[in-house]
Amino acid sequence: MLGPYTLLISDAPSNAPYILTGTGATIVLFGLFGCFATCRGRPWMLKLYAVFLSLVFIAELIAGISGFIFRHEIKGTFLTTYSDAVLKYDGRDDRSLAVDGVQRRLHCCGVYNYTSWFSSAYFATRGVPASCCVSFSDCSEADLKNATVAELKVYKQGCYDLVMSFIESNMGIIAGVTFGVAFSQLMGTTLACCLSRFINANQYEMV
Repeated sequence: MLGPYTLLISDAPSNAPYILTGTGATIVLFGLFGCFATCRGRPWMLKLYAVFLSLVFIAELIAGISGFIFRHEIKGTFLTTYSDAVLKYDGRDDRSLAVDGVQRRLHCCGVYNYTSWFSSAYFATRGVPASCCVSFSDCSEADLKNATVAELKVYKQGCYDLVMSFIESNMGIIAGVTFGVAFSQLMGTTLACCLSRFINANQYEMV
């Protein structure tokens, strides 16, 4: 489901879905390893688990900071790729389907507004895409080919501004969740180290 949408933020097919899936699977496996290490009471396993959590914490911190620092570059890339997707829209390929999905879900049309479609090859033959329609039952192909009538039938707001305003308004939430997850990794590292030291201390006392 995520694959087509990554084409709107990158000039080439992205491996992001596979990377996220692989990362999630790796975290689950190491989580199970941490449970096993705790049950077995092996200090070296707990230390290895703490090292992994430390690496995850650093990676999440770097990703969060990088995303915030380079957010303007991300905006520029999205504008370029989304504009290109609108110009080359044909209603059939993955990028076109992703554009339709964005317009339907966000109730928007075009890059800045519905007039963005006037310069596309699709408009010359089919008009504004049906995914821009406010009501499909009251939105014929003839209406969408007529620029004057289409204005009354489609969403007024452009998708680029809507997506950017959504990101800006939720930047605090995104940052909070990112650092909250990273902090949980740090807590896990601390607890794993404490448990390892506790086990070592008990073994030393028994000897």
